Amino acid sequence: MSRSWFPSRIDELQGFFKTHNKIREYQAHSSKVHSVGWSCDGRRLASGSFDKSVVIFNLDRDRLNKEFTFRGHGGSVDQLCWHATNSELLSTASGDKSVRIWDARYQKCAAVINTKGENINITWSPDGNTIAVGNKEDLVTFIDSRTHKIKAEEQFHFEVNEISWNNESSLFFLTNGQGCIHILSYPDLELQHALKAHPGTCICIEFDPVGRYFATGSADALVSLWDINELACVRTFSRLDWPVRTISFSFDGSMLASASEDLVIDVAEVATGAKVVDIPVEAATFTVAWHPSAYLLAYACDDKDQYDRKRDTGNLKVYGFPSTD
Repeated sequence: MSRSWFPSRIDELQGFFKTHNKIREYQAHSSKVHSVGWSCDGRRLASGSFDKSVVIFNLDRDRLNKEFTFRGHGGSVDQLCWHATNSELLSTASGDKSVRIWDARYQKCAAVINTKGENINITWSPDGNTIAVGNKEDLVTFIDSRTHKIKAEEQFHFEVNEISWNNESSLFFLTNGQGCIHILSYPDLELQHALKAHPGTCICIEFDPVGRYFATGSADALVSLWDINELACVRTFSRLDWPVRTISFSFDGSMLASASEDLVIDVAEVATGAKVVDIPVEAATFTVAWHPSAYLLAYACDDKDQYDRKRDTGNLKVYGFPSTD
């Protein structure tokens, strides 16, 4: 398959970040930030934390302003996911055995759905109809996002690390501890494919917004890029040295950010695999998220060494603001 229809823009992208490399840092929480995500319109950024809260920021030109804090979870907020087309609705997965849906317009919790275990990952189907949540016992629960009722539960007999739908909401993907990607039809959850993607644990998965590719990050420190239609690995990105914890495609599908315990976030051009830029970090990075319409990357790092912990705990950062104010 020829890839000439997707030409390299590496010079343009590298040039952009020479003048847009400012990092802004925001105090969000009293302990570690586990997850960050932008609303579909890009106006809000949410962060979920070990401190059991969710903080919502508003993006105003080149700054974020803290808007409000959602409280109610009785445990760590491990992952969050916005509705794909409704910019007011946010879902969160927590170790307190519940899923919550929050309404940013009214600044309140819209629903609490009790589940069977300690939840660690969550994904909202692109059509908006279903929220899937996975727990520590590898049970995935499917929730009707309109009635807030559980409509299916599926127990897996392998370590489920991350879950996601394809862009059409017709296939459900899981990454597992054996380095495989399981692809199930949705809603009947019949196994369609099991791809052997990595020799090590397959940790994270992300779909490119344009619909060409998905990518997976692994304990072998590699990121692999897959053609959605062919289910073939197109290339791997190998600049990191530690297990890849989190990945995110830019809104136009041109770039892929990958992060780990390395002290850089790697931003690669999808078309060629070439490095666009390294974003320096001071600790392991567990969550990255590109803005839905701009080259702004939100991320959060682990707490640094003990002597710095009070000052740096619970912060989130955004890279890509203009270098000159």
